[in-house]
Amino acid sequence: MSANGCTACPRECGKSRVGEELGFCQAPNEFVIARIARHAWEEPCISGKDGSGTVFFSGCNLRCVYCQNRVISHTAKGEILTPDELEAQMLRLQEEGAHNINLVTPSHYALQLRPLLAHIKPRLHIPIVYNCGGYEKTETLRTLDGLVDIYLPDIKYFDGHRAQLYSAAPHYFPTAVAALREMLRQVGRCEYDTDGMMTRGVIVRHLVLPGGRQDSIALLQALEKEFGSQAFPLSLMSQYTPEFATDCPFPELHRRVTSFEYDAVCKEAQRLGFDGYVQERESASSVFTPDFFEKTF
Repeated sequence: MSANGCTACPRECGKSRVGEELGFCQAPNEFVIARIARHAWEEPCISGKDGSGTVFFSGCNLRCVYCQNRVISHTAKGEILTPDELEAQMLRLQEEGAHNINLVTPSHYALQLRPLLAHIKPRLHIPIVYNCGGYEKTETLRTLDGLVDIYLPDIKYFDGHRAQLYSAAPHYFPTAVAALREMLRQVGRCEYDTDGMMTRGVIVRHLVLPGGRQDSIALLQALEKEFGSQAFPLSLMSQYTPEFATDCPFPELHRRVTSFEYDAVCKEAQRLGFDGYVQERESASSVFTPDFFEKTF
């Protein structure tokens, strides 16, 4: 936080995040947490058999119109925790057998997380995962160098017009590419333990949207041109769920992704030489969205 207000994310809104003066993310300076629990539905090398230790931060610097977590991302509902309380919950997850500490939607808390992670990291023997929407400020990411073991960005759009319509972020793709370059600089290529669990590296996620086949293919081509196909595993997601977009003004988002759309993107990823993960079509269901009103901490 600077003297001119919050400039942690690419929006640099300058809001104090005190009282009623909230920025785009709708979050105050204090940690607002919606859920802390082990989660079984991440990539296999993240969730494993015992679950990923997810910490869901409320608020978001993208607030996508179709967000499946919109109940917490659009309004920052949750419980305020002090840094000490949050550290205690992370240590609890480790004691319960979580494979990692998975910080979900942490971008607007990155600067507050830095001293916390520096303090707790010597007591953790599991990796720290930074699970974000890809809309990151490179200078902010640099403050996390040495504190994050695994970056898990969802690179959402290639076309700036779509990014503006759905996330009010017209410069999304060049911003995400710069952030991804910094993530790779920090953690390098993927490393795994003897059980196949990731201990270090980057996984790039991409959610295929209805009507977005051509944009997804253009995005994959641009990523391959910029980084090659072997710099990171690619996780292609088909889990788009229209139940969370029924009140958005874009009718194209009021349906699921078709098999044709998703298969076309998967085939292009294969043609480009990407390795990684694809989702079963059954993942496009609201049953996989956590219950954020269940008490977990």
